[in-house]
Amino acid sequence: MESELAALANLAASAVVSGLATAGWESAQRAIGDLWRRAHPERADTVVAELGEARADVLAARRDGDERAERELVGEWQTRLRRLLAAHPEMLPDLRRIVDEMGPPERRPDRRGGISVTAHASGGSRINVAGRDLTVDGR
Repeated sequence: MESELAALANLAASAVVSGLATAGWESAQRAIGDLWRRAHPERADTVVAELGEARADVLAARRDGDERAERELVGEWQTRLRRLLAAHPEMLPDLRRIVDEMGPPERRPDRRGGISVTAHASGGSRINVAGRDLTVDGR
């Protein structure tokens, strides 16, 4: 069970740290804040604030190409999430949901009926793929 907790905590930490670097970062902050509000309401506001600081750190790491700093952030949140799960194993489904919603595409649930596109270009070729509207400027 401990290895399952560690693996899930790692996936969740990676998803959350990556999510902090996106436009939807507040959903990552809200999801983790909700877990802490249930488990440790007295510390939830602090954790939410620390996620805001982590966002600044991950944005700086990506701007500077500092992969080590980003890995350290993932490690920090992995430890926190593993401890949370060890103390509150009833939160396993909630953390799995966070991974499913925010994790890398290969970890998200299979969405039957979706569209998969693979394109290969070579030489002077150009490929334009869009899920909806597409504007191509010939410049």
